[in-house]
Amino acid sequence: MKKGHTKGRSTILFILTLIVIVVFAFAGARGVEIAGWEFKSFNKAITKGLDLQGGVSVLMEIQDEDVTKEDLEKTRQLIDLRVNKLGVAETSVTVEGDRRVRVEIPGEYDSKDLVDSLSKTGNLTFKDEDGNEVLSGSDVEEAGTMLDSTSNAPVVTLKLTDEGTKKFAEATENNLNKKIYIYMDDEEISTPTVDSVITGGNAIIKGSSSIDEAKNLAGLINAGALPVTVKAIQIENVGAQLGAEALPNAVKAGLIGIAIIFLFMILYYRIPGVIACIALTLYVCLTLLVFVEADVALTLPGIAAFLLTVGMAVDANVLIFERVREELKNGISVKSAVEKGFSNALSSIVDSNITTIIAALVLYFMGTGSVKGFAVTLMIGIAVSMFTAIVVTKTLMKWAVNMGMLKSNWQFRVKRG
Repeated sequence: MKKGHTKGRSTILFILTLIVIVVFAFAGARGVEIAGWEFKSFNKAITKGLDLQGGVSVLMEIQDEDVTKEDLEKTRQLIDLRVNKLGVAETSVTVEGDRRVRVEIPGEYDSKDLVDSLSKTGNLTFKDEDGNEVLSGSDVEEAGTMLDSTSNAPVVTLKLTDEGTKKFAEATENNLNKKIYIYMDDEEISTPTVDSVITGGNAIIKGSSSIDEAKNLAGLINAGALPVTVKAIQIENVGAQLGAEALPNAVKAGLIGIAIIFLFMILYYRIPGVIACIALTLYVCLTLLVFVEADVALTLPGIAAFLLTVGMAVDANVLIFERVREELKNGISVKSAVEKGFSNALSSIVDSNITTIIAALVLYFMGTGSVKGFAVTLMIGIAVSMFTAIVVTKTLMKWAVNMGMLKSNWQFRVKRG
């Protein structure tokens, strides 16, 4: 009775899992819309990089001497604000080296206006409700973050210069219980309310919903107070034609490669090969879903990294199945062979993937641009492949054994001794 219960339960779980994976794969490939709710296909949902949809790439360099890491990060934040003000989605603003910032804007082709906008120093102003300037960026000595001692909420701290202290004391007295608007150029970045007269040169800005939001605001205020000079040293305009030709070809090559892998696994490993294909289908869908949720900008090098991790996911299954076959050749039962096979293959799978992750980390921290994208895609793919191989494939194999789908040596291409 207990054996029959285990068989029935395993059968139900196996079938339900198969249905979920098939529906997930279909929704990811074609997209689904139900009662106004839309699950976008991966092709629509995944952010495409500059090389796939065209755009402009600008490398900016700080011209000031003795640039610190703090200066570089402040400059990146200021440039990021300027790019966001353009209203262009899917932008990328990253630090390169010790004094450069790269800006990539897919779909944007007017590089002259973009460079002119990014090259401005930045003008931070504090204005009252009538639009009168009460404080400028040069009056702010430093901005920081902390947790409010009374509410435990994140706040931005301001330390003002001597001149700024005098101006702010007068401004807070004249605008008590009123709002003061903080602008970066013409972009409003905060609207705190004055709840007391501040005469000591130290103020706090409340209203941040998280510590990250407070840090971002403090960074922008610091950036506005720091008049760094930046210059565009490299401008690249990438046409959309390359992506229009390359993306379909890359997808087609990927589908053909995955189909050949599936065919090989089924022909060589039979029933276990079918189970591996199910797990690999889930792997592909999960990896693409992570790309969407993590807002990974997929590039041609990223596609190459993704296809590389598909091969590594297959390799993990091959290691497992070969260990199972070795155990079956020793004359033990299929159930015991599956358990021992996974146990024996685990160390090899983990070792090979960890070494690849280390290499990807080196590429990420030492590389720039598309090299970083390749590394990120590679690390995501490896992490998901380890999960599907160690957890999903093992669980499906266990259910297959319990339900009687896997019970003979010939299903693993092993002759009885």
